[in-house]
Amino acid sequence: MKLLTPLLFIFAADSAVGFTSISSSSSQRRCTSLLRSGNDDGVVSIDVSDLGLTIADLEKKIPTQNFSLESSGYQSTSRLPDVDDEGCYWVENPEDIDVTLRIPGLRGQPAEALNVLFSTTTTSITAFGRIVWSTIQMGISDTDDCSFLSLDGEDGIPIVQLNVRKRDLDERWGGFILQVGEDSILRFS
Repeated sequence: MKLLTPLLFIFAADSAVGFTSISSSSSQRRCTSLLRSGNDDGVVSIDVSDLGLTIADLEKKIPTQNFSLESSGYQSTSRLPDVDDEGCYWVENPEDIDVTLRIPGLRGQPAEALNVLFSTTTTSITAFGRIVWSTIQMGISDTDDCSFLSLDGEDGIPIVQLNVRKRDLDERWGGFILQVGEDSILRFS
């Protein structure tokens, strides 16, 4: 048996150090892990060959249709650089991004009076037909497949929920708001 790589990685956790090596024979490659005690009392070998994995299996590209990665975070809805109101909570999936907006400047506006206008790169919120808040999005959306819902929220701040379908599927935006629009008439701290 020929050793391909004597040491693939080392990690330290408390008193243990772990080693992983990759070995090869003429018929099959296999992985073996070793765990050595920090005080050199002995070496424990863990043979993972019973899992039936080969190096070729580990080198295969993982198909993305078998699982989905989701990321989420908070962003400020204010144009003021020193204000972080965390009024935008987003959850990103490979196909779309779900956004919940609680914009303090909309306090007192009835949820029924709010509307959302979608374009490929911007989203605007209107109150009684007038644009009161807008944003440049982190990516390009498919406007034919975007939707919203407005609800009455706590403290008189309406909640606006958006579902924004991405034009380029599997593209990661890493957030929703690139920049709050300059046409926003709301100024709040």
